[in-house]
Amino acid sequence: MKDHPAITPKLAARVLEFHLGKEAKAITRIHGGLANFVFEARVGKEDLVVRVSSAPAKLQVFMKEQWAVSAARKKQVPTPEILEVSNDIVGLPYMISRKVVGQPASGNGHQRMAVLHELGCYAARINAIETHDYGHIFDWSPNELSRNRTWLEYLEQELNVNERLEILKRSRVMEDARLSRLRREVEQMRRWKSKPSLSHGDLRLKNVILDEKGRIRTILDWENCTSHIAPYWELSIALHDLSMDEKQAFLEGYGLNLKEYMRMASAIKALNVLNYARSVRHAVERKDKKRLLGLRARLNGTFDLYSL
Repeated sequence: MKDHPAITPKLAARVLEFHLGKEAKAITRIHGGLANFVFEARVGKEDLVVRVSSAPAKLQVFMKEQWAVSAARKKQVPTPEILEVSNDIVGLPYMISRKVVGQPASGNGHQRMAVLHELGCYAARINAIETHDYGHIFDWSPNELSRNRTWLEYLEQELNVNERLEILKRSRVMEDARLSRLRREVEQMRRWKSKPSLSHGDLRLKNVILDEKGRIRTILDWENCTSHIAPYWELSIALHDLSMDEKQAFLEGYGLNLKEYMRMASAIKALNVLNYARSVRHAVERKDKKRLLGLRARLNGTFDLYSL
């Protein structure tokens, strides 16, 4: 992670003191990404987290997160408590939230099935939240011109499905028969008419915090949330790195029986494969032969031990 000269603990202290009217103490920098800087601090008796971004466009992402978290909390989904989103004080986007205390679910092996079942339950609640329009610009935003009013607009203008198919074709990472099946599935998707709903967009154990009893305390990282046709997008991401038994635990929690899932499985697989197009393009651009070989194996079913 590259340092940004303006984003320091002092800047985080300024933000907290302005909004809470008290001096922030014990400020420490914790994890972050390429454009995000994350700080923990104590203000009075509260432990708070401040996320600051060096990317001005991140303000829109923070606003989207705030809307989604608020909507999910109304449906009794455990989420972080976001107290403020702005860029007024320091000229950079920031978010203030209460610190979540607990254990990461990704390190909780002996209760994994129970946690995934519970996560599936919450996924169903999230996907039941009605939204308008499709993609990343939906109810949270006052913008009008950048919205995808129809599912077909989303496929063509935001997901860029034709470009992704072309990437997969040119790179030759997929066998011809598999690519043809993918194209047929996309043609079926173009005919979908269902109304959109909220999707978390990254419902995996790495984004789950557990309490002392091993139950879900908080679902984190809502920045990839989107307005989509449920449950296809959610499941294409939530299930793709789980074992077969773990997938079943999640689906049982969601309330989908295997017959229903089998009817949807081809479309869910297609969305998962389309999501890999960007990884394929990056590997091609970097001439990363090892990565491309791994992608070929994955996208051609080499690691699938359950079907021929």
